[in-house]
Amino acid sequence: MRTVTALYRYPVKGLSAEPLQAVPLQAGLGFPRDREWAVTNGRWAYDAQQYTPRPKTDFLMLMQHEQLATLRTRLSDDGRRLAVQAPDGTALDLALDDEADLARASAFFASVLGGRLEGSPRLVKANGQRFTDVSVVSPTLMQSVSIINLASVRDLGTRMGRELDPLRFRANVYYDGGPAWEELAWVDQELRLGALPARGVLRTRRCAATNVDPVTGARDAGVPQALIKNFRHGDMGIYVELLGNGNLRLGDTLHIPT
Repeated sequence: MRTVTALYRYPVKGLSAEPLQAVPLQAGLGFPRDREWAVTNGRWAYDAQQYTPRPKTDFLMLMQHEQLATLRTRLSDDGRRLAVQAPDGTALDLALDDEADLARASAFFASVLGGRLEGSPRLVKANGQRFTDVSVVSPTLMQSVSIINLASVRDLGTRMGRELDPLRFRANVYYDGGPAWEELAWVDQELRLGALPARGVLRTRRCAATNVDPVTGARDAGVPQALIKNFRHGDMGIYVELLGNGNLRLGDTLHIPT
């Protein structure tokens, strides 16, 4: 039986995961508050009113800035405050509607990255949009939910001769109990997450962000290279579109109709 073993949201693109026990979901939308915020890389001017999806390289993210993995963040339940803590004990408690606090956040992220940026980073939000990697592809994919099969993670780790932390793959839903790599065949196939109907829409192509240890920030693996070497593709996991409303909980069953 395929069982949901972990649920996560990532309130700020590129920053730490927040575990969930249950999550209310709606048709056509992703996880609430997932990738709701992002930090620009300082090379372009952000305008919330004119914003349209931009490539992930326009933001701070693990593929280029592995130090981000060492930060621990927590978004308040009402989405109005963000707590950030660095390994040296530096901590911020930010009111996300306060310009002075957003300026403090900019200075903090610039300091964490040690002058590697060309301009001043900015913590930003685009109402109604998510800063997902696939937001530039289509509105449907912007609002999709990402799923990882833990059997696939274990199989890849075995082939690499090491254990892989599943959080390297930054998914919303992790499940166990099915054969490795089955999820790659779910594109255009209907499935159920607990009681919620869904449809597979895209395999998840992996980039160098997965080479970064999600706890230490060390760039200590070659995940995309190992995928290509062992399977002749660079995919791990799948995006799904939600087709119904309801709650998804830990322990729910992931069902594939036959």
